[in-house]
Amino acid sequence: MARYTGPVCRLCRREGTKLFLKGERCMTGKCAIDRRSTAPGQHGAANKKVKEYGMQMREKQKAKRYYGVLEKQFRNYFKEADRKEGITGENLLKLLECRLDNVVYRMGMAESRKEARQLVLHAHFLLNGKKVNIPSMLIKVGDVITVNATSKNSAKFKELVEGIDSKLCPKWLEVDKENITAKVVALPSREDIDFPFEEQLIVELYSK
Repeated sequence: MARYTGPVCRLCRREGTKLFLKGERCMTGKCAIDRRSTAPGQHGAANKKVKEYGMQMREKQKAKRYYGVLEKQFRNYFKEADRKEGITGENLLKLLECRLDNVVYRMGMAESRKEARQLVLHAHFLLNGKKVNIPSMLIKVGDVITVNATSKNSAKFKELVEGIDSKLCPKWLEVDKENITAKVVALPSREDIDFPFEEQLIVELYSK
């Protein structure tokens, strides 16, 4: 399964904004953006005039990196979003938000989407009572995500449960912190996506 394995702080610096790829570290003074906000590389600090295509490309890269998706899979999400009724850009973000690894992150059971992806790959979660290990699975209304019984007593999950109260849960998820479960009570809307994407730029890029 293809995935990015390089230093993630470079990605935030390249996009010029925090993508929260390292969880709590991004909220501290150790964040790369706070320490060095210029783009990585020899010419990162140079003032470059960004043209229309460059703006569209950067917005696409920002969305890909925020959700941890590579180009081929991202393009497939766009094609599916374009086939659906409604606004293509909003459909795209909603599809990305419905990924199982993102749902695990949103329910507070991972410090970052990268960690959520790893936990799902290692089959630490059940979807409607069945073991799953595919981070890209799309959830539906009524789905219930629970922690595998054999994983609940691990030191990692005990640590995550202790910090779950500090996590902000979206309104489309109903989280039972005592039993460590989450039920999908609605599909996410555009207003539920708290990152400032300009999705129309992504639509313009792929429509060329």
